[in-house]
Amino acid sequence: MSGFVRLMALLGLSLFSCTSVANSGGIPLTHTGIGWFAVAIFVFAYALVMAEEYLQLRKSKPVLIAAGIIWILIGIVYAEQGLSSLVHDAFRHNLLEYAELMLFLLVAMTYINAMEDRLLFDALRAWLVRSGFGLRTLFWLTGVLAFFISPVADNMTTALLMCAVVLKVGNGDRRFINLACINIVVAANAGGAFSPFGDITTLMVWQAGKVQFGQFLALFIPSVLNFLVPALLMSVMVPRHAPSALNEVVELKRGAITIVLLFILTIVTAVLCYNFLLLPPVLGMMMGLGYLQFFGFYLRKTLPGSLARQRARYERSGDSERLRRLGSVVPFDVFNKIAKAEWDTLLFFYGVVMCVGGLGFMGYLELVSHFLYEGGNQTSANIAIGLLSSIVDNIPVMFAVLSMDPDMSLGQWLLVTLTAGVGGSLLSIGSAAGVALMGQAHGMYTFFGHLKWLPAILLGYLVSIGAHLWLNSALF
Repeated sequence: MSGFVRLMALLGLSLFSCTSVANSGGIPLTHTGIGWFAVAIFVFAYALVMAEEYLQLRKSKPVLIAAGIIWILIGIVYAEQGLSSLVHDAFRHNLLEYAELMLFLLVAMTYINAMEDRLLFDALRAWLVRSGFGLRTLFWLTGVLAFFISPVADNMTTALLMCAVVLKVGNGDRRFINLACINIVVAANAGGAFSPFGDITTLMVWQAGKVQFGQFLALFIPSVLNFLVPALLMSVMVPRHAPSALNEVVELKRGAITIVLLFILTIVTAVLCYNFLLLPPVLGMMMGLGYLQFFGFYLRKTLPGSLARQRARYERSGDSERLRRLGSVVPFDVFNKIAKAEWDTLLFFYGVVMCVGGLGFMGYLELVSHFLYEGGNQTSANIAIGLLSSIVDNIPVMFAVLSMDPDMSLGQWLLVTLTAGVGGSLLSIGSAAGVALMGQAHGMYTFFGHLKWLPAILLGYLVSIGAHLWLNSALF
């Protein structure tokens, strides 16, 4: 697989290109001491990111510092030559790309936090916990739900929700919890691959105009196979007995269903703005934030009347427990939901965009593009990119590909979208979902527990690629 060999040989370079602003007309820095120093800074920063679990160091910190150093180095070189305006324009271009994606993600995170506040996810978890299903049924249910929830919610939130169910009903059964967590990680990553909203990488590909919204559905069957193949193999090892059902009941807060409908309306608005008016999807998402703000205003204004009606009803029925809970109800605050967004992820995203953009501006883009795509087989290169994403976060990997902007067919763009999305399932550290579950199910879902099932997950990875190459052959 020549593409994989090239990719691994150029690992220090292949992550370094996010901007479409070419270096032509600028100063070539790829073979200078400053260029290699900038590369070393990024590699060191990313090593700290990969060691986040062990260092307990937030991943945004090293890349923010690295981004600043890289652009300062570029600025010094260009200032000496009187070309500061070129650096200014390149930096602003990268900043605009980041701003569009950041605002898009911020609105999506805000809606997810609002649904959490209205106890939608808690209600789903409680239903599964008190259902009395057997462990094998719960293994499949949590996997299937993770697969279908992650295209709308992010894969980490989905995985954490399903893991909470597994931990509750597993009651310390290490084998079941480990298998169920692996299944959830694979399902959440696979489910995010066929939707622009399922993963940051698919969102980037959509916003870059490489794949249209409806065209992502071509990856549905390959994504299903990516989930089903390892799930079928692992399910044989899941115990058959049923755990004791727990009597947990969660009552949805007022407005929960309306917020779900508003989120759907927000997605529709973003898609229509992009598909029919060629306006950036972030316009529709920010408009959707306005929907949520107006609904939050309505919830706050009508809260006293709603509480009075509920209090009267509970007093008549003598429900002292619900009366007690009414005393802790607080007004819905949309800005509180914005504050609870994953700011570390958003700032990490900024650092990656600016680091990779700066190194791309230095001239590494043309070098990597030549060796990876022009000098090799595109299919092999795109498969290898998925394997790389099991070690390195798929965000900078996908930025590199988009920045190289190789001349690829729709089928190849869908292939790299699929591999970058599901490749992170190969190792527990390969995706945000896996890392989050290792923390939540500490000691029960582990790196080596996941590694034991690498052959099954790799088989699913290869089967999904084969299915895409066969089913969507007309797109190549």
